[in-house]
Amino acid sequence: MSAEEPPEGEEAEEEEDIRYFVRIGQTDLDGTKSVERALTDMNGIGHRAARIISEKAGIDRRSVFGKLEEDEIDSIVELVEGFADEVPDWMTNHQSDYFSGETTHEIGNDLGLTRRQDINRMKMIDSYRGVRHKRGQKVRGQRTKSTGRTEGTIGVNVEAIKEEQAEEAAGEEDGEE
Repeated sequence: MSAEEPPEGEEAEEEEDIRYFVRIGQTDLDGTKSVERALTDMNGIGHRAARIISEKAGIDRRSVFGKLEEDEIDSIVELVEGFADEVPDWMTNHQSDYFSGETTHEIGNDLGLTRRQDINRMKMIDSYRGVRHKRGQKVRGQRTKSTGRTEGTIGVNVEAIKEEQAEEAAGEEDGEE
């Protein structure tokens, strides 16, 4: 046995010590990634939010997520679920809800569901943004003169010209024979 290789017992303990999947809410996070990177795999949690969560939990953001102790993982889960209470309102992703007026931070599948409900409500009441959503146009004030075109081809369609030339050549060959 060389000095570089650890004894078999220690290596086996290290491999058994890691949790490959850590479940938060309805999302399975990769336990082999760092805490910050694993948290960003969740819908509604970005790099800044993941960094804030790891700092508030008192955990190094570069440590491997699956090697954390159970109580450390529980503290991260609590911070993720109560993220709106820990940060200022401008940092949350769902400010002043239409019905309740509350500011929340949606994560996981709830984010997509809430977003679809908001868009459908705008479409139903025919607000300006709702009409733009219905028509498939840009909603947030972007320029539309030269971008966002979905119909037709702009400029020269080389493939169509080559097809026409091939058809003409085939027609001339048929005519000569």
